[in-house]
Amino acid sequence: MLFYKYLGRNALKGTVLYEVKDEVAILTVDNPPVNPLSDGVRTGLHESLVKAEEDDTVKGVVLTGNGRAFIAGADISEFGGNVEGIPLNEVFNKLEFCKKPVVAAINGVALGGGLETALCCNYRIASKTAFVGLPEVNLGLLPGGGGTQRLPRLIGPGEALKMMLSGSHVPSKKALEMGIVDKISDDVVAESIDFIKEMAGNNDNHPRVRDKNEKMLEARGDENVLLDAQAMAAKARKGQFAPGQIIKCVEAAINIDDFDEGIKKEGEYFMECLLHPQREAMIHIFFGERAASKISDVPKDTKIKDIKKAGIIGSGTMGGGIAMCFANAGIPVHIIDQDEENLKRGVSVIEKNYDFMVNKGRLTAEQKDGVFSLVTSSLDYKDVSDCDIVIEAVYENLELKHEIFKSLDEHVKEGAILASNTSGLDIDSIASVTKRPEMVVGTHFFSPANIMRLLEVVRGEATSDETLATIMAIGKKLKKAAVVSLNAPGFIGNRMLFGYTAQANMLLLEGALPHQIDQALESFGLNMGPFRMMDLVGLDLGWRARKLSGKESPLHAKIGDELCEQDRYGQKNGAGYYNYSEGSRAPNPAPENEETYERISEENGFTRREISDEEIVDRCILALINEGADILSEGVSQRAADIDVVYINGYGFPIWRGGPMHHANAMGLDVVIEKLEKYKEITGSDVYKPSEMLVKLAKNGEKLGEAPEKDNRKEKLGFEMSSVANNF
Repeated sequence: MLFYKYLGRNALKGTVLYEVKDEVAILTVDNPPVNPLSDGVRTGLHESLVKAEEDDTVKGVVLTGNGRAFIAGADISEFGGNVEGIPLNEVFNKLEFCKKPVVAAINGVALGGGLETALCCNYRIASKTAFVGLPEVNLGLLPGGGGTQRLPRLIGPGEALKMMLSGSHVPSKKALEMGIVDKISDDVVAESIDFIKEMAGNNDNHPRVRDKNEKMLEARGDENVLLDAQAMAAKARKGQFAPGQIIKCVEAAINIDDFDEGIKKEGEYFMECLLHPQREAMIHIFFGERAASKISDVPKDTKIKDIKKAGIIGSGTMGGGIAMCFANAGIPVHIIDQDEENLKRGVSVIEKNYDFMVNKGRLTAEQKDGVFSLVTSSLDYKDVSDCDIVIEAVYENLELKHEIFKSLDEHVKEGAILASNTSGLDIDSIASVTKRPEMVVGTHFFSPANIMRLLEVVRGEATSDETLATIMAIGKKLKKAAVVSLNAPGFIGNRMLFGYTAQANMLLLEGALPHQIDQALESFGLNMGPFRMMDLVGLDLGWRARKLSGKESPLHAKIGDELCEQDRYGQKNGAGYYNYSEGSRAPNPAPENEETYERISEENGFTRREISDEEIVDRCILALINEGADILSEGVSQRAADIDVVYINGYGFPIWRGGPMHHANAMGLDVVIEKLEKYKEITGSDVYKPSEMLVKLAKNGEKLGEAPEKDNRKEKLGFEMSSVANNF
């Protein structure tokens, strides 16, 4: 047995291990932790293939990866920079036309460039735990290593388009059924060695994916393939540039006989994506989510508690959704409620959700039984005494939460974390009623909690590093995009949302109509306009809170409160800013409201006027940006990208714009300041008084980035808000 190691050049990243075993060259990509196709890997692969070709004793080649990954894709850090080492297309050409047969031994993750590498091999064998995919669309890109040309030839253009437009990961069993891999094995490298020896001895003509044209010819002239893909992109990837380019690439694969000409087209469309601003925005979020998990003043070696069991207080929509998050992650969870009927109803909803997943083919019946068995429930606090974390998920009432946390402190074992799923209440106040304030933290899940990715982690003044690090680790295990916020009114998301919705309501007072405002912001890219959102949440929440407190309606809330006086609460009773048919969430026009709009405007001194879509978008989005800058300057958020992660994963901001703070940077902060000053003059509202941070950064030609350095935990921010709902 011979053993070599390709060390690469000093500046190159990654290595390829070369070993000859039983007349087979084994090439092992070694670029931990996930083996991306960095410059050293590309150069190592090329030189290793040359070595195998020149060795007369080598009958075939096995390509695999070290650790848990085969090849996880391209090295994103190289995008847009000077690429060193051998170009990827040269490596793929050498792999595809290797003089010895090559099998890809897919030992784990094979995504993007990893799957494209495997598609250049003659054969593919995958481990039972491996999965494959082409997720480049999630970064505003298309598969630029031949994926748009080879995958359609292997599995058909329709299935290939579904994979590429969704960016989904395909487990090895399904990959075998689809024809992406040839076999599945328990010992993928050993079986690949035996397989390639057999193929080398029995066959001189080894298949190349590039030569498989049958499925292309079948699709030629069938317009439905591309029309279905366009419909899918319009629904799931609204406003995004890359999906259209992917469809063009596959269209070229179908209609152009010359494979190399199709590769050339793919390269042209890839460059258009690479240079498009959406690519920068989406990669910003990719790295932003990873950066959000790092807390600047919490040491990397901070101990993390082992969470073996979770407790949930409250079996309503939020409690049930949070319970599902833990069960889905394989963590037993116990739900407590004070009312037996509520508890039965809540657990029934959880089971129905799992049944729905079974009916949709997302779970097998056996998987459903396994995960649902992790959910238990009762009426007694003693039954969460052995939990490692207990999350309170009742409605927003500070006195009630105080009572619950006193009981939890008494019943739950020492060392367990106590968390509140609050959207804006004071975590320090909640922590103060316990004997373990260092173990109290806010965990603001977003509804529906089992679907929405965002988790705002609220750091109290006394919250320990260990507690914080543990919650961030839990967030990762629950597959959440977790972002840390200081304990300040509204935290990050809802504090920014207040100015946004207030300005939408002011635009309504000034002359715009709800459907115009919603359409303008949805055309900008938001998933849902502000009036559809307010109808969904319920107009009566803020109205009832104000009535209880005896407070007068603020100017921006006067129309909404008047609608509540007319029993128009939103979707919950079929009438709000819009009308709703029974059983439907689709908004229908409500022309009967227009008299109310005109009357309230007149009573408050407004002469209604025509308002452009541009003004609507500017005023609402600038309100987000300006408040976000203040949040950053105060240290409530660690970095601008954290705010973007919050708004994309929790509030429906378009990912292809990179979040409100990235959008501000893309606009240019000097332009942002100019627009803020314009609307400050027009409206007189302090919402548009430019943030000092924005002014300073614009003056210095800088961009929004990190928060100013300060000891965030020691700074008292004050907590003036009894309930976020009061402000809406």
